[in-house]
Amino acid sequence: MSKTKLFNDFSEVTTKEWKQKIQVDLKGADYNNTLVWKSPEDIKVKPFYNIDDLDGKTTNINTPDWNIGQAIFVQNENASNKKALDVLDRGAEDLIFTIPNDSIKIDVLLKNIDLKNRTVYFFFQFLSSEYISKIDAFTKDQSVTVHYNIDIIGNLASSGNWFYNLAKDHQELDKIATITSAKNTIGVNVSTYQNAGATMVQQLAYAMAHANEYLNHFKNSTIPNITFTVSVSGNYFFEIAKLRALRLLWKTLTSEYNTNADCTILALPSKRNKTLYDYNVNMLRTTTECMAASMGGANTIYNLAYDAIYHKDNEFGERIARNQLLILKKESYLDVVNNPADGAYYIESLTHQLAEKALELFKSVEATGGFLSNLKSHQIQKKIKESAAKEQELFNTEKEVLVGTNKYQNKEDKIKEDLELYPFVKTNARKTLIEPIIEKRLAESLEQNRLKDE
Repeated sequence: MSKTKLFNDFSEVTTKEWKQKIQVDLKGADYNNTLVWKSPEDIKVKPFYNIDDLDGKTTNINTPDWNIGQAIFVQNENASNKKALDVLDRGAEDLIFTIPNDSIKIDVLLKNIDLKNRTVYFFFQFLSSEYISKIDAFTKDQSVTVHYNIDIIGNLASSGNWFYNLAKDHQELDKIATITSAKNTIGVNVSTYQNAGATMVQQLAYAMAHANEYLNHFKNSTIPNITFTVSVSGNYFFEIAKLRALRLLWKTLTSEYNTNADCTILALPSKRNKTLYDYNVNMLRTTTECMAASMGGANTIYNLAYDAIYHKDNEFGERIARNQLLILKKESYLDVVNNPADGAYYIESLTHQLAEKALELFKSVEATGGFLSNLKSHQIQKKIKESAAKEQELFNTEKEVLVGTNKYQNKEDKIKEDLELYPFVKTNARKTLIEPIIEKRLAESLEQNRLKDE
């Protein structure tokens, strides 16, 4: 085989030459005003990128193989066990259980499930080291990877209250961390910030500041691994870069603690851009979002059913959601390419810009007392609400488009009789220690007005 380089006969084209050629084609129109746009993260996006945009920076982070997850809310352990066995038989690889209370019998829930070399994620709507001990005892000899996702700070952020109180929550956290095989103890729920309207820079910065509270807490002992639960929205290339930036920031943060604590990314589509009207379009949205999660390097991806915001769990919606992932993995071969975003100058540039801006914001949070302090002073809530209001204005003026909802509407579409779940923000008054971070979809007000007219 010839060792002659393929492009030796062609001279390199410089950035300046590209710009000159583009300027000629624009016929006098201004390059910056016509072709450069600014994202909500204050990143200027150009029409082309090359190696000059990297300035010698490379991400150097290997993206893992990804698994298809299935989320199961456990109301009845027998029914949930049956469902788990069924979905594993039909393509799911990892299981994600939400446990509402400590009456759920773990041996019944996991009965006859082949746990060998499987990953199981648990999310708890309560806090109990005793209950975690039961799970640990049942699973420790079965070669299964268990993620407990204990997130007392995330519970405070989303509900406004501790599970018990600050002291007892931390006591329970310490007990759980001492369980022998519970290496993947801590979770950081970044989805709360995304679904409430935070920009990507805010999501990344608050994820690191949130995680840093746990790193500070455990710094004099063994720092456990952390699982980041991340929602992925429709800005495809930015979302790929967001997940890559998350790993880059985690690597930077843990180096300061001289720890090899690992991070796992559990990704799912955002609820913020999902809609009641023209709801089948949600399937298209979740497809691109799952693709971005795959390209960005998520460990496990579980999909959101197209009707999840207004229908209870149902066979059709869940099967289609799972099959979307199966098509991406088994028919589109997204599981056989290592680091698919490597070499893309645009994505590399976005990755580093997002990471740099997030690191700057993270340092600002830390300089003002850290994440908990900023939650208690409501600065985090204030900043997220400001970002959400800006995005809402873009949606209201159709500068941010949700097809079938604020543009290209199907006037014949009716939905009222199909609402099994309340799809809007609940406004029940309750006493909280701090103002909670409230998730809200962009289309809510518009949809409520349409529903009144049906």
